[in-house]
Amino acid sequence: MIIASQHPDVDIPDLSVYDFLFGSITEEALSHTALIDAETGTSTSYRELVAGIDAVAGALSARGIGVGDVVAVHAPNSTAFAIAFHGILRSGATATTINSLYGAAEIASQLRDSEARLLFTVAPFLPQASEAAALAGLAADAVALLDDDGSRLSLADLILEGRPAPVVAFDPATHVAVLPYSSGTTGRPKGVILTHRNLVANVAQAIPVLEGTADDRVLAVLPFFHIYGMTVLLNIALAVRATVITMARFDLPEFLRLIQDYRATYVFIAPPIAVALAKHPLVDAYDLSSLRTLFSGAAPLDAVLAHAVADRLGCQVRQGYGMSELSPISHAMPRGRDDIPHGVVGLALPNIECKLVDPETGRDIVIPDVGVSEPGELLVRGPNVMLGYLGNEQATREILEADGFLHTGDIATVSAEGYVTIIDRLKELIKYKGYQVAPAELEALLLSHPAIADAAVVGAPDADGQEVPKAFVVVLPGHVLLPGDVMAFVAERVAPHKKVRQVAFIDVIPKSTSGKILRKDLRALAPTP
Repeated sequence: MIIASQHPDVDIPDLSVYDFLFGSITEEALSHTALIDAETGTSTSYRELVAGIDAVAGALSARGIGVGDVVAVHAPNSTAFAIAFHGILRSGATATTINSLYGAAEIASQLRDSEARLLFTVAPFLPQASEAAALAGLAADAVALLDDDGSRLSLADLILEGRPAPVVAFDPATHVAVLPYSSGTTGRPKGVILTHRNLVANVAQAIPVLEGTADDRVLAVLPFFHIYGMTVLLNIALAVRATVITMARFDLPEFLRLIQDYRATYVFIAPPIAVALAKHPLVDAYDLSSLRTLFSGAAPLDAVLAHAVADRLGCQVRQGYGMSELSPISHAMPRGRDDIPHGVVGLALPNIECKLVDPETGRDIVIPDVGVSEPGELLVRGPNVMLGYLGNEQATREILEADGFLHTGDIATVSAEGYVTIIDRLKELIKYKGYQVAPAELEALLLSHPAIADAAVVGAPDADGQEVPKAFVVVLPGHVLLPGDVMAFVAERVAPHKKVRQVAFIDVIPKSTSGKILRKDLRALAPTP
């Protein structure tokens, strides 16, 4: 049963990312502040941003880099990142963005797989970047800096060359703009082939739903190297001529200070930040009254947690859903729809179709006229769906159907109103005595405990080798909990098969830079017999 978007379709221009974002920029917009680098306090106007992008594109072209080439960026958020990233796309080359936490071996693997010719990094990352370049067979001068320590070619050097941007021609529907890396539904990271049309489409689809404006100040704490940061915090914000405040890494006091001092109005977060905003006493020490909207993505945001944040901060809390393979957004809660309950990821964006299928049988799940559907795997089709995985036809066939539907690997339900709720990752479901237990449901329940600061749940073997739910719990300072306390709290609120049967206390829940729980790291810890 195909579910069409309730939003009217939007026009998707047949343009490159650069032409879509900046090709028709007005004189008034050029004078507006595009970026504020929080580390330096430096402001960059749209005029300066476009000039920098053009100059970088010209410098790359002069070095023989253009259509068919790949340039890597390994750096935290900054104005320089934005200029380099869009300069690469403006030159006709493809950008592959690398996790800023990666070590040399991981960087080298992505450089080799993407066949990158040049690597942009920053001075603090230079040791691992240089080692990675050598491992990948790149020359030492193929590593350039976004900042400048005087040791090698820098972004400022490229801009100062003052070369005009090249004239490039390609088909936006087939030309690869970016190669972010994703594990998809399973396995090791794979290059996600996203075209200029994919990125342009997702910005065009999201703007009428997210409803950002030129008056917004968007705090960019989630990384630009991740597709969430790349499309939502950078491209969508620039498309509406908002001001983007770049934050190199998450630090709660600094995060709160930047909202206060720069009067941020629109902040995109992941659920771990929502937990801090709901529970940390430090929040009350800052003036966050400028906040209009907090928008959560990257992982499910529980309704109770969303309400707690909204009540504490007095702002709208919304969430959306997506993945790298979708450029990334497919669903979002529209602004001003108070009838849509917290805990759901909202409605499909314009130009998107989706459906639910039984992961065991593949049969379509019917959406009822009243109430909520059975759970099933969510499939999505639209102009934002990737072309496939780089050099991996088998993985592409496994995730992309011949009719264009993409398997998200997420279990969801759909209400009669069309509201989509993500239950959990298909591969993360715990199988206990034939029952399926969703870790996200138990995590949301644990976070409602007044003494629990954070929590994660994974499947772990018991003494008989049976997979059971195991909770890893971070206790708030000043509180004491015993494993029995945690298990009893959950047992009183769930069906018997969902009970937490093992508990481990931990200082911090390991998470990716985009806010996803690193369950593999938790599974690697010694299981409780």
